Amino acid sequence: MTRVKRGIISRRRHKAVFERTRGFRMTKRRLIKVAHEADLHAGQYAFAGRKRRKRDMRTLWITRIGEAVKTHGLSYSKFIHLLSDKKITLNRKTLSYLIVNQPTVFETIVKEAQKK
Repeated sequence: MTRVKRGIISRRRHKAVFERTRGFRMTKRRLIKVAHEADLHAGQYAFAGRKRRKRDMRTLWITRIGEAVKTHGLSYSKFIHLLSDKKITLNRKTLSYLIVNQPTVFETIVKEAQKK
């Protein structure tokens, strides 16, 4: 049987792991076994973080809307209920954008929702 030299393949794989763990501290960036494990954990945290970011952004939008409608004498839940009654279909992200960048437009929406 002929001899198989695997140095190039394993070195390439190790280099890829070390690239991803660049910036980690101590042996987590120097030793392949520890670095590989740290890389796997980092991937899990990144996956969970992408899900978490969506939750956090929705919370931020709701908080912004709640604070903005308080100045008009409404609560967040009553405002959302009024919007659904009037069949105004704007999502929370859009409403939050309007609060920050175009407050006059948001005020118009609130007044439209409050109309009897």
